[in-house]
Amino acid sequence: MDEQDPPDPEESVREAVERSRSGAPAVGRVVRDRFSTDEVFQRIVAAADEEITSGSRELYFSGLAAGFAITITFLMLVSLTASTGGDPILSKLLYPLGFIYIIIGGYQLYTENTLPPVALTLERIASVPALLRNWVVVLAGNFTGGAIGAMALAWGGVLSADGTAAAFSIAEKGIKASQGELFVKAAFAGLIVAGVVWVEYASRDTISRIAVVYLAFLAIPLGGLYHVVVSFTEMVYLVLVGDLGIVVGMVEFVLPVLLGNTVGGILLVTVVNYFQTTEERLESARFDGANRQLSWREWIFGGLVGRSYVPLIDTSERAAGHGAGSERILVPISNPRTEGTLAELACSYAAGKEAAYVEFVHIVRLPDRLAGGYGGDQTDQIVAESDAQMERVREIASSYEVDSETSTIVSHRSIEEVFQLADRKGADTVVMGWDEDALWKAGRAERPLDELTSSLPADFLVLADRGFDPEEILIPVAGNEHSVLSGEVASALRQTVGSAISLLRVADGPGQRTENEDFLAQWAKNNDLEAAARIVDDSGDVEGAIARAAPEHGLIIIGATRDGLLSRIGSDSLHLDVLSDVDCSVLLAERATERGLLQRLFGN
Repeated sequence: MDEQDPPDPEESVREAVERSRSGAPAVGRVVRDRFSTDEVFQRIVAAADEEITSGSRELYFSGLAAGFAITITFLMLVSLTASTGGDPILSKLLYPLGFIYIIIGGYQLYTENTLPPVALTLERIASVPALLRNWVVVLAGNFTGGAIGAMALAWGGVLSADGTAAAFSIAEKGIKASQGELFVKAAFAGLIVAGVVWVEYASRDTISRIAVVYLAFLAIPLGGLYHVVVSFTEMVYLVLVGDLGIVVGMVEFVLPVLLGNTVGGILLVTVVNYFQTTEERLESARFDGANRQLSWREWIFGGLVGRSYVPLIDTSERAAGHGAGSERILVPISNPRTEGTLAELACSYAAGKEAAYVEFVHIVRLPDRLAGGYGGDQTDQIVAESDAQMERVREIASSYEVDSETSTIVSHRSIEEVFQLADRKGADTVVMGWDEDALWKAGRAERPLDELTSSLPADFLVLADRGFDPEEILIPVAGNEHSVLSGEVASALRQTVGSAISLLRVADGPGQRTENEDFLAQWAKNNDLEAAARIVDDSGDVEGAIARAAPEHGLIIIGATRDGLLSRIGSDSLHLDVLSDVDCSVLLAERATERGLLQRLFGN
């Protein structure tokens, strides 16, 4: 038998270099310096993935920088028009300069965003609302930057007298054009910009990109076409130095150009280029195949019904699931090595139920330095390492004889991923940890937590872990639905580990002791906790009463107040000193509740 040749180290290094960390090809498959349509599409989807997961702050300020860079385009056009006497070619030669800054610099420009995020949306990897949110934020940033640039040109003394006259003439020409003419010419400009983006992703070096951008954007002024951000800058300039009303300028000039750019970029380039790629485009990209796709309902309504963006890796979609009627307990874990107590709590709670199973999900947050994602080999390695780490929680579940599943999610997001996963899985209860390294502390420009918690997808149990010792449980009883949840958890733990339960009620003074004793007795009866010890403290100090009773207990279960717990945990506004003063574990319980419209608008 012939011996196989050893692998060529140089070839291995070359292959590693040629595979981008996002998994998109860095060189062509057939001809090394050219990309096929599928390969260009993969590169665009990889870039779009980063854009769609960027936070509003990042998008806005990147858009603002792009809008201000457009001022350079307007300035060059005006200056050369004045200095060349309005020569139809020479006056346009530096028009593309602002766009070169934007595209080579990686800033966010609205017309450029008609291609990458749309490609992601067409693949049903991002929802329509997610796309619209991206557009709105970028456009707002572009307009803000353009307005600042227009003010600098109008009031900063940048332009000469001839330049001012040229600027006024150029801006006025667009205002006088009919809306139909503006729309059609803007559609062709949108075609050019989206085409530039497609060709740019097929380019392999900066010089090629600059050449493509320069020649393509030079066609806009030479063809008498309109770009929405340039048009907005011209309109604001005319408002500042002339007598144009801003509402008139927006409706009769900017809006038709905006619609034309959008239609031209989407219909004439994005959709056509999308449908010329092969059916294997999704499976051949770095994403995890069709399992990543949103449902049609999620795609149309986004976060209103579930996911708006799919994680980079999500093996939970392949989880087997269990039959109807089983209570679903979801346990998001950030570090399987250190969160064994969380697994014990979830499994002991599930074991006390008639029919329940536990799904452990290891949420791996994508580092900022890898915003583009992981390559295929890295993905396999991450999933394999995660699965190995999750062996400990599987052993814990087995010791409690609880049905369980484990999966891995890699995402730019952390806590928002938990809420969307709970909603997507139809979880009944979410059990998670609360500490400095937990998911609450590691968000990448996510939605405000009070927005996420305004309508909880499941009951939440959040554990401040100081060791799992449920033999003696203390429940401060407030009398709301969250206290009922605390009682349900304690009852389940009593079934599993034989916990002894104490109920604590704090009265405002000695005169109300009898009333609160009667309340506590009735509450215990209603919640099947009649055998529990009952303590009434008449000091009126809730935290002090809990602290005094804590030394005799291994676990305290505290229900949320009407102000909630989860949003206050994430914002570090949960000011309960007793949580840090006691030595035992504290479990915070919040029942899934829906806040009405008036509550969302005006608060409690």
